[in-house]
Amino acid sequence: MFPIRDTIVARSAPLMVWALIAANVAVFMIELSLSPRQLEALLYWFGIVPARYSHPEWAVWVGLPVGDYWPFFTSMFLHGGWFHLISNLWTLWIFGDNVEDRMGPWRFLAFYLLCGIVAGVVHWVTNADSTVPTIGASGAIAGVLGAYFMLYPRAHVITLIPVFFYPLFVALPAATYILIWFVSQLFSGVASITGPGQVGGVAWWAHIGGFLAGMALYRLFLHPELEGEPACRDEPGYESVWDMALDEDGAPERR
Repeated sequence: MFPIRDTIVARSAPLMVWALIAANVAVFMIELSLSPRQLEALLYWFGIVPARYSHPEWAVWVGLPVGDYWPFFTSMFLHGGWFHLISNLWTLWIFGDNVEDRMGPWRFLAFYLLCGIVAGVVHWVTNADSTVPTIGASGAIAGVLGAYFMLYPRAHVITLIPVFFYPLFVALPAATYILIWFVSQLFSGVASITGPGQVGGVAWWAHIGGFLAGMALYRLFLHPELEGEPACRDEPGYESVWDMALDEDGAPERR
């Protein structure tokens, strides 16, 4: 399943979502300018390497500083490739604007970063012996999904489901779409526990931790003037979502 857009119209411009997207793209451009050896060093220094904290003697042996916890912050702005970057930022673009609407830009930023840090800690605890750097904004974005799940369960997500070569577009309730995503993360996370200690693919437990953190913490960051508003007061009928995305000539507009 690939999300195309949701049916909640943002009340205001998502300034912080734009800023986070710009920051991630800027850091990725820096990554592209580095040599392979420089990039590897960058990922080890600024990505989360669980063994760095679980086995400080190993960290000293490989030349990583002990007691440096900045990677739990900096890892959120590093990505491993174009697909990794675009898929994360696309999800943030679809779901982040409405969560920012209910929090305001600065509360949203604090919430986003806190969920990302919690996701990093959960990844460390569940993969304590891994020497593979973990990078990406997906833990923080999972927190945004957790908040969206609680705030807009009755919204709809226009989803692309490829059936062989036929693109099938389905409007799924947001609660259903996000639950399917979460169950897939949980299933893969549980399966990974029985596998090798080295996690070289997806940090499933970071996603799970970030999502649960978002569900648990979102109320602490709601803007006081918006906290009592109905969850889906401004939800349009999802049948008209395509009309909102078309200009007068019938050409799609960029959102």
